[in-house]
Amino acid sequence: MDHAAVLALHDRDLREGARPDGPGARVERTGGVVRHVADADGWNGILWTDLDETDADAAIAEQIAYFTGLGRDFEWKLYGHDLPTDLGRRLTAAGFTPEPQETLMIGEIAALALDAELPDGIRLLPATDRAGVDLVADVHEKAFGTDSTRLRASLLAQLAADSDTVVAVVALAGDEPVSAARMELVPGTQFAGLWGGGTVESWRGRGIYRALVAHRTRIAADRGYRYVQVDASDQSRPILERLGLAPLTTTTPYLYEP
Repeated sequence: MDHAAVLALHDRDLREGARPDGPGARVERTGGVVRHVADADGWNGILWTDLDETDADAAIAEQIAYFTGLGRDFEWKLYGHDLPTDLGRRLTAAGFTPEPQETLMIGEIAALALDAELPDGIRLLPATDRAGVDLVADVHEKAFGTDSTRLRASLLAQLAADSDTVVAVVALAGDEPVSAARMELVPGTQFAGLWGGGTVESWRGRGIYRALVAHRTRIAADRGYRYVQVDASDQSRPILERLGLAPLTTTTPYLYEP
């Protein structure tokens, strides 16, 4: 895999050429900024920029004013290769709060090791309705310790609007949900995004996360996608590297609350 070429394709198709991720959302292009605008339950943020030292501060101020006018908190999704090189410092100075850095990892599906299987006693349940989405959200809260109100609302909206663009699955031990994950399939691109993979603490280290990555990737392959991409934490990065995904750059969420 040509890392530079694939990163450029990722930026072109998923960032600069981004599509709305759900009903009621829209993508706006203003100056050197591409932003995603949704309702209060959706994701609001900056996806891509073409800025330099001369216009970065003005663009930051413009986006703060725009989303503040909507009454939305929002995320500036900063990648390690974005310019200017001090954009993170400028965002912090403007009032943004950085969250932990993650690694953008991409793998060409044909070259990945997809033979990982679930451990004995674990079964998968596709989440295709409200009951399934509730299980996904519940696992997410237990695994990450965060509120899943937005996840629940956005996943239900995606499933209702176009179920072919999202796959969600829950791993059950008996009737107990112990892990969950989802995948977003971006029509017109070669990329499927793996998101939200989380396992409750007492069930970690048994290969469930790895099996869920392989399961979703096999679905992406069946649907004709060439690459999978993940924003990986330090915890998941070694697992993904063993499966064959490569680290291409970093990504850091910068959050702004009006």
